[in-house]
This record gives sequence, structure tokens and C-alpha cells, in this order.
Amino acid sequence: MERKQITGFVITALFSALIAAGAFIRIPFYPVPITLQTLFALLAGTLLPIPMAIASVTVYLILGAIGLPIFTTGGGLAALLGPTGGYLIGMLPSVAIGGLLMKVLASKPRLAAAVSSVVATAAIYAVGIPWLASAMDIGIAPALASGFLPFVIGDTLKIIVTVIITPSLRIRVGEMLG
Repeated sequence: MERKQITGFVITALFSALIAAGAFIRIPFYPVPITLQTLFALLAGTLLPIPMAIASVTVYLILGAIGLPIFTTGGGLAALLGPTGGYLIGMLPSVAIGGLLMKVLASKPRLAAAVSSVVATAAIYAVGIPWLASAMDIGIAPALASGFLPFVIGDTLKIIVTVIITPSLRIRVGEMLG
């Protein structure tokens, strides 16, 4: 195996671990806690090639689904399929869309990071809110009230952090990946 491949595997595993660690950096809130998981998913989408970003989220989801307690609600399929599961699953299209937008807007890295982060965050909500409504048997309005509105300020801060650090880190990650 080449050094470039090993580096890719290590970086993918690192982002899986960062997303998992983000689950433990949380503010308890019902029914969806405020965490840093989405910050690390945004960074995966803006910093990594699309296949690596998808792989990092997929590894995280598989590890949680098989029972490792790395979701905010623990581990196992019940945790993945519970009220917060849509936000977790939503990280998959989020990193793919984020990475695609980074490619399309590559000539303007700060703008690319901003657009990518906003759209990627919207993708997480596009899956998470209807899932929350279904899992809790509530309407979309209550799901928005409990699964979106409390997170606007925090998600705005995560987007700002991503926009600030992506351009320089993207160069470093690119150098590491060759």
C-alpha cells in the first residue's frame, strides 16, 4: 500500500473520530442535543475529497449502528433510528453536497466554504427535521420549533468557524494527500 493511500485512510479515520468526539461535546437539549458533530461533518465536506468525506461519515454511522456508544443517545440501531437519527443520516448528503460545492467554487475558497457550509447544514436539516417529526409523531411546525430554531445561532457559529479555517486547512490536507 502506498503512503498516499495510508494517509487517506488515516485522515478518513480521523474525521470519523472527530465526528464521534463531537457527540460528546454537547449541551443537553430535548429532543435534539446541541453538539459539535455537525461542525466536524462540515469540515469533512469542505476539506476532504468527496469519497473520503462520505467514508468518514459512513464509518462513524456504522460504528454507532453496531453498538459503539458514539451517538449522543448512545449506540445501536435504536439510537440511529430514533428522533436524532435523521440528523446523523443527513450528514451523508451533507458532506457529498459540501464537497461538490467546494469543487464547483474551487477558485474562490472562502466563498466555496461559505456556500458549502450553508447548503450542507440545510441538507442535514432536510433529513433531520422530517425524521424527527415522524419519530416523535409530531407535525413539521413542532419539529422546526424543537429541531431547528434552537440551533440557528450555534449552526451559524459552526458555519463561520468552517469558513474561517477551511481555506488554510484545505491546502494542508491537499498537501498531505499529494
